[in-house]
Amino acid sequence: MKDGFLRIASATPKIKVADCMHNAQAIIEHAKQAAAKGASMIVFPELCITGYTCHDLFLQRSLLETAEKALEKIIEETKELEAVIIVGLPVPVRGKLYNCAAVICRGEILGLPAKTYIPNYSEFYEVRHFTPASKEIQTTKIAGQYAQIGQPMLFSCENMREFCFGVEICEDLWTPEPPSGMLAKNGALIIANLSASDEVIGKADYRRMLVKSTSARLISAYVYSSAGQGESTQDLVFSGHNMICENGAMLAQSKRFTTGVIYADIDLQKLESERRRANTYEVSDDLVYFKSFDLNPPVLGLNRNISKTPFVPESKTNLDERCEEILTIQATGLATRIEHTNVRTVVLGLSGGLDSTLALIVAVHAMDMLGRDRKDIVAVTMPCFGTTKRTKSNAEVLAESYGVSFRDIDISKAVMQHFQDIGQSPDCLDVTYENGQARERTQVLMDIANKTGGFVIGTGDLSELALGWATYNGDHMSMYAVNSSIPKTLVRHLTAFEADRCQGNLRDALLDILDTPVSPELLPPNDGEISQKTEDLVGPYELHDFFLYYFVRFGFTADKIFRMAKIAFKDEYDDETIRKWLSTFIRRFFSQQFKRSCLPDGPKVGTVTLSPRGDWRMPSDAHATAFQLS
Repeated sequence: MKDGFLRIASATPKIKVADCMHNAQAIIEHAKQAAAKGASMIVFPELCITGYTCHDLFLQRSLLETAEKALEKIIEETKELEAVIIVGLPVPVRGKLYNCAAVICRGEILGLPAKTYIPNYSEFYEVRHFTPASKEIQTTKIAGQYAQIGQPMLFSCENMREFCFGVEICEDLWTPEPPSGMLAKNGALIIANLSASDEVIGKADYRRMLVKSTSARLISAYVYSSAGQGESTQDLVFSGHNMICENGAMLAQSKRFTTGVIYADIDLQKLESERRRANTYEVSDDLVYFKSFDLNPPVLGLNRNISKTPFVPESKTNLDERCEEILTIQATGLATRIEHTNVRTVVLGLSGGLDSTLALIVAVHAMDMLGRDRKDIVAVTMPCFGTTKRTKSNAEVLAESYGVSFRDIDISKAVMQHFQDIGQSPDCLDVTYENGQARERTQVLMDIANKTGGFVIGTGDLSELALGWATYNGDHMSMYAVNSSIPKTLVRHLTAFEADRCQGNLRDALLDILDTPVSPELLPPNDGEISQKTEDLVGPYELHDFFLYYFVRFGFTADKIFRMAKIAFKDEYDDETIRKWLSTFIRRFFSQQFKRSCLPDGPKVGTVTLSPRGDWRMPSDAHATAFQLS
């Protein structure tokens, strides 16, 4: 296991009811197949050694003894595999029969977690045969070994701390207080469920929802393996519906009414990080049986989808729904602030770039929510040395199309006077040359807000905050920053979403803005074209948003983020380019915290935000040494 990734498998072999040796061979073949593909944990269905539908045959000594021999065969023939294998079988102990999961690894039975809740309703009559798990761990001899049986039981890998799991069986999941809750609170990051869930109309959807929601509630991976072909169809049909979920996300799912193996690479470090963040996730001090084991799984290429845009849903339908929701959150936040302050206007700088365009869209939605005249929005364009005709024209079209108040204030003379006052040569295109313009624009906006009885809406986005790509006491400052938790990649999609709903000149302007290079336009243009392109200076925003998401949201190391980025962007950037901009991100993120420590108010939209009053609190003088690439 590297970087917390672990490959797990859910397997359903085609069995023969009560033919334990045949079933053992099928289990062995599937286990070897899964181990050969790098699976470190392989989960089989409930009672798969005997078959779930044996009914009163479970009371026959011949079946129980043959099941024990089959388990011994499985242990012997899988002892060379670098994998934990979990198989279901009936286990007799002291005159009682338990529905168990045999957890085996390298020829050893690690334990026999037993089913806690025994159903006896509708089509289920298990109480006729099985006893609920004893809360006191017992010792029994089976397959030539002494092993513990009962519940709760936890299994932890000695050389992979995060690889800690527990087991529950079928009905346990469907109850008000499943064993998995206690197991997770005691440290299990993976829950394996050996199941024999028959099919009736609508049950698959409910089962799917149950597995996903349980993995989310427990902040765990959940491996669900269900009985399938070969089970008796005398009264029931079993589909072999297997699933692997991680914190509410379905990573892999089998096609129903088939057999075979499904795989997923789960991220145990991600799960552990989520639990650390959630201080309401209780750690239990219940008495739980712990068993440790050693395993040395291979380091594999990841069999896991890693999106290039973690802030943006990949599905068009989901993306449209997300964009609608985000715009509503932003507009609601702004509308509430407008009502509370009872201002006559809101003022924003409209450059014709992406961020100010989104801020205008949000302001328009907010005024519409309040039933107020859009003329109460004062959009100000402030051309100076780097302004191009393209962006200025788009700003004019936006203001006219949305029906907002518009002012065109050329700040060139004011900036030149300022340069003269401080002794700055206009031929020296340094940071003073750039920031002098940015601060003059903010002064103009603030004074117009005072003059019109309003406040200034900030336009800067989350990506710029992460990189510190803002002028301190310039565009860095406002009275309400509507884009403060919107990363640049999402700003682009929100603008595109608005364009899809518009027509005519407004749609054309929005599409052209989407096609315009991101720039603060603080340096003179070349032949009328933008000369200062932000991504040439600080790096591609799609990379920085990727770095930001995994660094802040999950606390991943730079090495892990680098590994994931190489997979996600393998067709766009070479390794050296990714390494270069990741190093830049870490350096700037640490050096620019002082700007984030005094941010204006703004609405939280997603799970990643850098507000010092909310999700991100960091000393401005923290060192980045321990966080850089190795």
